This record gives sequence, structure tokens and C-alpha cells, in this order.
Amino acid sequence: MSSRSAGRRLLSIVVAIAFLLVTGWASLLATADPLTAERRKMVTAAVDRLDRQGFTREAWLLRHLVVYRGTDNWWNLYTGHQQAYAATNFPFEVVTLYRPFFTVATDDVERAAILLHETHHLVGSGEITALRETWIEKQQLGWTAVDYGHTRLWKNTREWTAAAVPEFVAKSE
Repeated sequence: MSSRSAGRRLLSIVVAIAFLLVTGWASLLATADPLTAERRKMVTAAVDRLDRQGFTREAWLLRHLVVYRGTDNWWNLYTGHQQAYAATNFPFEVVTLYRPFFTVATDDVERAAILLHETHHLVGSGEITALRETWIEKQQLGWTAVDYGHTRLWKNTREWTAAAVPEFVAKSE
């Protein structure tokens, strides 16, 4: 096989993969609704909070790479997210923000905590890593037990983190 022929085959494979990725990304966007203007403002305020607290890389990702959706796309409907505040479709950088993100989270700090968790998924981390890392980073964010230990989001996150990495939560409190 000549190098020219191998090069053409490689190019064909790269083009086919790119086509499939773009088609997959477009299908995720087409099958879900965008956020309303009011909800986009809430997301912006939470991202700004992350930036102010020193999470500049995470804020950059959330501002420049993510496409936010307000309803489930076909993939999220297939996989299901019964208790989620948000869901990330990696590697497509599509983040779906569910109703509790806007109604259960008490303020920009709690919404920032949810988005901080999702940034771990944006870079390919699994759920256990995202829970553990967000639990570590909560102090820097200003999301503390003193101020938020009574909220539903805090209780949910603590429960989910304790279930995923029980020895870690016990050590961190």
C-alpha cells in the first residue's frame, strides 16, 4: 500500500469521525430546549461567582465551551437522571440544567457548586471524582456547612458523596 493511499484512508477515517461527532452534537442540541433569558442570567451569576472564588479555568469552560439546555435531549432521556440538578454530555460539552438547579439551589453559591461539579464531567471525570473533588473545593467556593448545611442541595450532595466515597466524607468533616 502506498503512503498516498494510506494517507487517503486515514483522512477518510478522520472525516467520518468528525462527521459523526458533529452530527451527534447537533442532535443533542436539536432535541432539547435552550434556557430562557432569565435562567441564562442565573447561570451567568453562578459562573461569575466561580470566577471570583478562584475557579478561573472552570469559569472559562462554562462560559466558552458549554451549550446549556433547559430540557433533556434524546441521550439524557435514554440514560435517565431522576435526581439530578444537572447533566453533562461528554465530550459534547452540552450541560442540561434541570428545574431544581433554579428552584432548589438557594443562591448563586449553590448554583456555582452544581456547575463546579459539572466542570469535572466536562473534562471527562466520572461521578465519583466529580463528587469527591467538589466536596474538597466547596470551602474555597464559600459553600460551607455553617452557611448551607441546612439546605436541600447540601444534604443531597453530602448523601451522594457519602454513598460514593464514604471514607472520604467522614474524614473531611
